[in-house]
Amino acid sequence: MPVIVTTGLLLICSNLFMTFAWYGHLKDMSGKAWYLAALASWGIALFEYLIQVPANRIGYAGGLTLAQLKIMQEVITLSVFVPFSILYMKEGFKLDYIWAALCLTGAVYFMFRH
Repeated sequence: MPVIVTTGLLLICSNLFMTFAWYGHLKDMSGKAWYLAALASWGIALFEYLIQVPANRIGYAGGLTLAQLKIMQEVITLSVFVPFSILYMKEGFKLDYIWAALCLTGAVYFMFRH
């Protein structure tokens, strides 16, 4: 499997954990003390780091630049966040998601052009 695909798939998995760690408590633990939400988020974030660190190491060792890894992460973050906010958090779709995706498309172009 190409390095960019392996890295991307691992970053998608890590981002799922990250999104729940950062935002899931807003729905699931809104009535709990903030420090309990922080502890739960740290527990979830551990799994994110256990996947994200190898993903970045594989990508970097495989020839992706630091800037390319960062832009991949940003695109993946938006790609995971939008369905999370709509399906899990029950927030509506916003046109701003489209505009943000277009801006990221430009960033991808500039980071990956040779």
